[in-house]
Amino acid sequence: MLFKNIVPYRLPANCAVQAEDLEIKLSRDPLQACGGLQMESRGWTHPHEDETYLFQLQQQWLLCLGVEQKLLPSSIIRQHTEDRAAHIALRQGHPVGRKQLRDLKEQVTGELLPRALARRRLTHAWIDRAHGWLMVDAAADTRAEQFMEVLRRAEDDLSATRVETQRTPAACMAAWLAQGSAPNGFSIDQDLELRAADHSRATVRYSRHSLEGEEIRGHLAGGKTVVRMGLTWNDKISFVLTEHLQIKRVVFLDILRRESDAELEDPHAQFAVDFALMSGELARMFADLMTALGGEKAPA
Repeated sequence: MLFKNIVPYRLPANCAVQAEDLEIKLSRDPLQACGGLQMESRGWTHPHEDETYLFQLQQQWLLCLGVEQKLLPSSIIRQHTEDRAAHIALRQGHPVGRKQLRDLKEQVTGELLPRALARRRLTHAWIDRAHGWLMVDAAADTRAEQFMEVLRRAEDDLSATRVETQRTPAACMAAWLAQGSAPNGFSIDQDLELRAADHSRATVRYSRHSLEGEEIRGHLAGGKTVVRMGLTWNDKISFVLTEHLQIKRVVFLDILRRESDAELEDPHAQFAVDFALMSGELARMFADLMTALGGEKAPA
């Protein structure tokens, strides 16, 4: 269980949620299969095969939201609606009206939905009660907010807010590029995206490319801002940091993978070892990242 992306949230300072209470509340809203006329279903599922909705390891918790969606493209609905409208127009001798077309579309959708295939995806989140973090394994803010919306519905006291820093990630990354190094055990990798601040939104991307030299400094001097940049922390974890404080493409490097790959006979014990390794190292990395970004901004 190793996260690939992180959207970070701060738990409320007075958060007093107990694991036993949260387990009960999550179990009241399990993931159900989409009904015949239902386009989407959301609910909680087991993050591990132990049949609990909240995996606990001391003050580290893991939970998992499942979303099941019917695959019914709008182009298919439009095609069937237009075919049916053409037949009706021939029969009645004049084109189908706007209201009649809307009714046809609803009718077609209702007929196709029960036959549509369903896709299921899972979104995990890690709650670090020791430090007050909530980390959603999501590549985009929209998916993370979908997770938080369902979590707030289950437990009001987990109304976590997005983490903000004293200095913006974009400003810090630009400064690190200009000086050729990053602080707090971080090193700059070879992935970078720069974007012009004017209306042109001109974008320059570097992949597996040295980020030293006058070319990069010239882009910065010309007013381009850093959108995302590759970093490695203490030779253990590499990732891409974005201007919106998203942590993407997380990779646990060899030194950690060797520890994680030490096979245990008990799958539950192996899962616990992997989760302990991930949560421990990510907690330390994120603390160093907060310091590198000038510290956390106090909640409004």
